[in-house]
Amino acid sequence: MTNIIVLFPKIEDAKNVRNLLVRHGFQVPAVCTTGAQALASANGLGDGIVVCGYKYPDMMFSELQALLPSHFEMLLLASQRVWGEYGRDGVVCVSMPLKVHELVSTLEMMAAGIERRRKRRRTKPRERSEEDRKVLEEAKGLLMERNGMSEEEAHRYIQKCSMDSGTNLVETAEMVLSMMRF
Repeated sequence: MTNIIVLFPKIEDAKNVRNLLVRHGFQVPAVCTTGAQALASANGLGDGIVVCGYKYPDMMFSELQALLPSHFEMLLLASQRVWGEYGRDGVVCVSMPLKVHELVSTLEMMAAGIERRRKRRRTKPRERSEEDRKVLEEAKGLLMERNGMSEEEAHRYIQKCSMDSGTNLVETAEMVLSMMRF
């Protein structure tokens, strides 16, 4: 679920927006009145959305956007005049006066995008370190030399042993090396 930080200079406004979002099923771990509080909250969370007004006691929304971690998006609640005057790329805007269905549907769309990016990051294969690659190559080389396997056969053998034993590929390659060296 996507984390939402609510940021408005007046605590009453922030709490009202939080209550509205919670009623619509959103998770709101932080309600803030300054940009510094929002940044501290964002740095403690994995990813999410900052729902905010345009001006706070310590900064403007554009300064906050520049300081936010890259995995956070911003939803600005402001009048058309403010948006036209201060509008920036990378900030989604819902115009005031606020229409609840617009806010909720915009947040749902943003949350779905964050969820897609989160899944993509998780499914992206992890890069092996140079040391791990050397261990795998050495184990395959030993299997090829001693057992007359092709590189592909050696790799498949290590993969199958890895799956059968429930260990990762590098650990299996290390076991192959330790068993075949003696």
